[in-house]
Amino acid sequence: MTQPALPADGQYFRACNLCEAICGLEITVRAGEVTDVRGDPLDPLSQGHICPKATALPDLHRDPDRLKRPMRRQGDAWTEISWDEALDYVAASLLRVRDTFGPDSVGVYQGNPSVHNSGTLLSAGGFVRALETHNRFSATSVDQLPHHRAALEMLGHPLLMPIPDVDRTDFLLMMGANPAASNGSILTAPGMTRRLKNIAGRGGRVVLLDPRRTESAGYAEHHFIRPGTDAALLLGLLHVIFAEELQKPGRLESFMDGLDDLRAAALPYLPERVSAFTGLDAGFIRTLARDFASAPSAVAYGRIGLSTQAFGGLCQWLLNALNMVTGNFDRPGGAMLPRPAFDLLGRAKKGERPLGRFTSRVRGLPEFDGELPSAALAEEMDTPGEGQIKAFVCIAGNPVLSTPGGQRLDAALAGLEFMVAVDPYLNETTRHAHVILPPATGLEVEHYDVIFHHFAVRNTARLNAPVFPIGEDQRFDWQIFEGLRERLTGKKGSDPSARLALGLKHGPYALSLDDLNAAPHGLDFGPMTSCLPDKLLTENGRLNLAPESLLADLPRLEAALDAAPPSFVLIGRRQLRGNNSWMHNTPRLMRGADRCTLMLHPSDAARLGVANGDLIAVQSRVGRVAVPAELTDALMPGVVSLPHGFGHGRSGTRLGVASERPGVSYNDLADPMLLDELTGNAAVSGIPVGLERAHAGQPGQVALSAD
Repeated sequence: MTQPALPADGQYFRACNLCEAICGLEITVRAGEVTDVRGDPLDPLSQGHICPKATALPDLHRDPDRLKRPMRRQGDAWTEISWDEALDYVAASLLRVRDTFGPDSVGVYQGNPSVHNSGTLLSAGGFVRALETHNRFSATSVDQLPHHRAALEMLGHPLLMPIPDVDRTDFLLMMGANPAASNGSILTAPGMTRRLKNIAGRGGRVVLLDPRRTESAGYAEHHFIRPGTDAALLLGLLHVIFAEELQKPGRLESFMDGLDDLRAAALPYLPERVSAFTGLDAGFIRTLARDFASAPSAVAYGRIGLSTQAFGGLCQWLLNALNMVTGNFDRPGGAMLPRPAFDLLGRAKKGERPLGRFTSRVRGLPEFDGELPSAALAEEMDTPGEGQIKAFVCIAGNPVLSTPGGQRLDAALAGLEFMVAVDPYLNETTRHAHVILPPATGLEVEHYDVIFHHFAVRNTARLNAPVFPIGEDQRFDWQIFEGLRERLTGKKGSDPSARLALGLKHGPYALSLDDLNAAPHGLDFGPMTSCLPDKLLTENGRLNLAPESLLADLPRLEAALDAAPPSFVLIGRRQLRGNNSWMHNTPRLMRGADRCTLMLHPSDAARLGVANGDLIAVQSRVGRVAVPAELTDALMPGVVSLPHGFGHGRSGTRLGVASERPGVSYNDLADPMLLDELTGNAAVSGIPVGLERAHAGQPGQVALSAD
């Protein structure tokens, strides 16, 4: 096999696609090797910012564990096969299962990296539709589904998600978000620490409410709040605003419905009542409401800690409502809607409601936007009956480590008739595949950030050319998907460049690929601008402040207010040098002390007789793991924290670096039965757990999960 040609020496400019921040990079190549990676100061969005993940791009490119040619498994042995043989075999196997058991016998899961690669985002859909299955799942329902539901109900489309204008606000209220580690999530704003400092620098204020004193607390006024109580707090803030006549929706009122219904919903949530539930002083709640409402501009922003709890949908609705009733919506310094150059909403129609058109087979969980909740994935595989998943397609995902009930899913995958993975690694999930189809990735691919410009704090556009050519025995992701679709349907599709060009041409700036290629640092179209009511896609073209489905979910919150809290609850934590499960095989990102530890408050540790570094056993309804304890007063008593994405101790993988520091999987403790009942999003934050000092031994799984 011939080796691919080497890139010419020089500087290359592209954005990092390893997280939502999409930081611009200046990459230096000498003698075919990347010798330097630094932030691109001319990128209009990131302005030279860079985080440690970007410096690992060269490591990912030359990772000896990265697969480049198709692999077929027979028993426990893997052998390389040709691309034609692989695609023919996969298509024939999927058709065989579908023809034998029906179209819903094929399941599909798309992981987080799917939206970080425009080839996959623009091409995988045709292949997935060709399977004709209802059993479609993705990382959305273990992450941001509540944002989408609130956007659909209030503004008319799942992608009309308001973004906090952090560059112009006078008051930023953050809840369950850690942008100092994430650089913003559903807030593409690279260099967030600089942006947070700038708020204070212009005389503004940043308030952070979180059960953990996170990295972001260093740039904010931090207050502890009990996990899962944020919706009650938001209703308490709205109660004060209405009771003291502080509401001022301004021009929004002329195209807004539901103000009186929202007022009535907030009426029972006096700060004194909410205080005991949240752990926040009633006086502080009243002052916070007054200060937010009276600020020249203000915006409330809540992220993963709000979305992945039992009341995620209520939280995202009430955040939007708080911004709207105070007039901090669709105006500078408030929550606004970006204007992306490639607009996925360009052909959207008013009044469309992509939800509840079918349900999952076992639990009857409702579909949203064509997908079922990922918490149902394992049960749909291991529960016999018509429609049981017999074949599985895993695209750019590792759901054994990233979805709740990981151990049950691990066992279910082993019993499938057929599985194919489109992934460059042999990981904890893909080890069960019969065939792995590894796409070219990272510095080898052309990429445009289709999704994240919809969430960006500034309107920009940037096309990222590949740095390294691929070998003749490699394939791009879109070639894999189009090859499979053609074998399933007999129809050929276009490549993603053609789709991108068409979308840009018909976008708000009427761009061409030549325009982007002529601007290697990116094009700047300025800050977000007001666009309502024109951009609303509700059937009546008006903001819906009090959607019926969300009002109907309030009795569930009411019941929780009177329930006794668990002794301990588990929350996750974001780490700057990682991104879910897929950044643990890079040496430079795994240096230093062990990061997979259980944080707990010293007072809780004393009651348990646990010292720093001792193994502590963590027990949930579905699993039990042992992990080193890390004592810190950065957590509320009664709350413990474990990072997400570890658990690399399973056999049969090829992850040399990750397996040396396997850690334990958060999702071996996450219970797939715990959901936000309104949206179907997994409630993986605030899991009730028991703790005890573990017996001597190595960290890891110490008991199997329950069904």
